[in-house]
Amino acid sequence: MKRKIFTIIIAAALFAAAASGCSGQAGKNAGPERPVSERESGLAGTGSDASAIAPIPGAAAPPSSGGAAASGKVASPVPSTPQNWSDMRIDHSMELLYADQFSVDYYDNGFAMITIADDNRYLVVPEGETVPGGLPDGVTVIRRPLNNIYLVATSAMDLFCSLDAVDRITLSGTDASGWYIREARQAIESGAMSYAGKYNAPDYELILSKSCDLAVESTMIYHSPEVKEQLETLGIPVLVERSSYESHPLGRMEWLKLYAVLLGREEMAGELFDRQMSALNAVMGQEPTGKTVAFFYVSSNGYVNVRKPGDYVAKMIELAGGTYAPQNSAEPENALSTMNMQMEAFYAAARDADYIIYNSTIDGELKSLDALLAKSSLLADFKAVKEGHVWCTEKNLFQESMGLGTMILDIHRMLTEEDPDPSEMTYIYPLR
Repeated sequence: MKRKIFTIIIAAALFAAAASGCSGQAGKNAGPERPVSERESGLAGTGSDASAIAPIPGAAAPPSSGGAAASGKVASPVPSTPQNWSDMRIDHSMELLYADQFSVDYYDNGFAMITIADDNRYLVVPEGETVPGGLPDGVTVIRRPLNNIYLVATSAMDLFCSLDAVDRITLSGTDASGWYIREARQAIESGAMSYAGKYNAPDYELILSKSCDLAVESTMIYHSPEVKEQLETLGIPVLVERSSYESHPLGRMEWLKLYAVLLGREEMAGELFDRQMSALNAVMGQEPTGKTVAFFYVSSNGYVNVRKPGDYVAKMIELAGGTYAPQNSAEPENALSTMNMQMEAFYAAARDADYIIYNSTIDGELKSLDALLAKSSLLADFKAVKEGHVWCTEKNLFQESMGLGTMILDIHRMLTEEDPDPSEMTYIYPLR
């Protein structure tokens, strides 16, 4: 508790200095001047003593956003008359084809309620609208426009990039050297985006100085619950994304639509997703090739790490026309999507696979077939090695969520063409 009070005192002093004489009335919800986090606990109309967290005194109003930008200066919308949540009705819900880890319900006046994993709810409040009174307990309020996002969940960066919204992310949980997405790396190198610390050790002072209006975290934040609590105490809403829990690869890609809600760019997201589906429909409608594919990497201690048969990588191979191997491995009962096998057990289960794709994410990209064979002499006896059907992933694959459709096309080309041209591949390359 002392630590929290101390941090809040520091934050107050920091922003008092930044205000440099500008007046601000604390304790009063001043509308859209600064999007802040609110854990609504029966606000107006319920008799509760809880009140919305006030905007930081002296903070500058962020520029308008979403959709097409108007030229010249635009006056901020006048806040609407407060509504009561019990009087609001669902107008329609977002159509989702593959994602099952979130849903979106749209209400009157552009309000949107995002539900993630059945119990985490986020009310997105359009610019110029006031927060309805009487919100249910546990609903996190996110105010648009969002101009200073702290992005810790790396899989979301490519989705923001696709929505032309990297400029909305001014704080990153990954430093420049850790990004394989060019736009993110360049933003940090240019100073447009700042490294603000990992999920378990954020730089609170920097985050507050940037007037952060939303933190997007992965489920790793649940290993450091005190960090989530501290961010919320400081008035920053925390959205915990679960795209990695989608078993269907296109479900992961469909999280594009969730981030579009935060930005007011649903139409753009729909067009981007439909474009991906158009490119994939012909491939996904074809008959299976009957060929098997092993996808793995060898750990530093000699274990073979493979995806479980129900994992999204196995599903990508299936959508491309292949069959994942090993198919009948004994799976440990846990929530992990991968498992370790002894090399001998992997050899017995996957030596007859028609193709090998080596996962370079952990120990780096391989430069040659010899580099793979150096990991175990048993690999030389695999059918795919003998027939020259060995491939390796690019390291950027797992950061580029919108590339999953392209990866399916790459695998399909690998399975169906006699000698695929490496220059036509995006995420895999042959090992010779």
